Amino acid sequence: MPRDVTIRRKRRTIEKGHSMKRVSLALISFFAVGFVQAAFVQVVHAQAQDKPKDRGTLQSVKDRGTLSCGVSQGLPGFSAPDDKGNWTGLDVDVCRAIAAAIFNDPSKVKFVPLSAKDRFTALQSGEIDVLSRNSTWTLSRDTSLGLNYTGITYYDGQGFLARKSLKVNSALELNGASICVQTGTTNEQNVSDYFKANNMKYELIAFSTADETIKAYESGRCDVFTSDVSQLYAERLKLAAPTDHAVLPEVISKEPLGPVVRHGDDQWFDIVKWTLFAMVNAEELAITQKNVDEMAKSAKPELKRIFGTDGSLGEQLGLTKDWVTRIIKAVGNYGESFDRNVGAGSKLQIARGLNKLWNQGGLQYAPPIR
Repeated sequence: MPRDVTIRRKRRTIEKGHSMKRVSLALISFFAVGFVQAAFVQVVHAQAQDKPKDRGTLQSVKDRGTLSCGVSQGLPGFSAPDDKGNWTGLDVDVCRAIAAAIFNDPSKVKFVPLSAKDRFTALQSGEIDVLSRNSTWTLSRDTSLGLNYTGITYYDGQGFLARKSLKVNSALELNGASICVQTGTTNEQNVSDYFKANNMKYELIAFSTADETIKAYESGRCDVFTSDVSQLYAERLKLAAPTDHAVLPEVISKEPLGPVVRHGDDQWFDIVKWTLFAMVNAEELAITQKNVDEMAKSAKPELKRIFGTDGSLGEQLGLTKDWVTRIIKAVGNYGESFDRNVGAGSKLQIARGLNKLWNQGGLQYAPPIR
């Protein structure tokens, strides 16, 4: 037999042997990896069984027996305590409505006063269950902070408060003015944008709390005070001579204010969201604190769904059938809360404006309960 043929056969034999070895090693590796993965899955599964399950915010609130609600440190009309420590305001009513929906008791709320700087950290850390504190809805807050806005309780915008003695009738006359502002808000950026757009100079003087800011303004440390227009009306009441000061006509930004919850708990997000929607829908349907029991007897399909006499919408939220009735009995509809706290029935006397219902020329609009 020729020598080259013998060599080729030997090579084929050797290559065949190597091939078999590779197959054997591959099979061993495959089964080894499979064994490790199976073992890993068993360990993870065991750990998951040993680890207590997150029961969600709703269950935590029920177990605790109270709702923890973050509010402002004292903003008349929105969230402020009286001399006996009783909290009232539009933002406070939202928290009381949530407590009413859960416990059928609007008093089961612990109000946690927070500065603008600390409000979001308190929510992120779990110190509070919901933040209902004149906080503007922005993209960055809704994403990078890990938070969810649940709706808009008040459509606002930033403005300026000035002494009448300054004889300024427009924000466009504030070139070179010194401006008091609270840190940790959207107000600083809005002022910068507005003055740059109008080629005006200004001096910004920032303070950590609303009280410090309004006191600095009153003492003359700055020419004007800037904040959301609603807050300007509220803070003006704290001044020794409120009528000596006027809110200028310009509104320089969009400031949609509303309740905020943490990312990651859809059920809680739905409860807070639909509590506000229930208040708005109730006003649209003329359901009030006074007539809620009578309206609950209605045979109209829409009202039967709202009051829980038809369907199980309340249970789908994790609440009871009469959740809307509980809310309206506790705080009234949106219009009642607005008028009582910041509108015609309050010291602020703020016109409804954009906060009218959608069918009355405003922006307040809630999805239907069905």
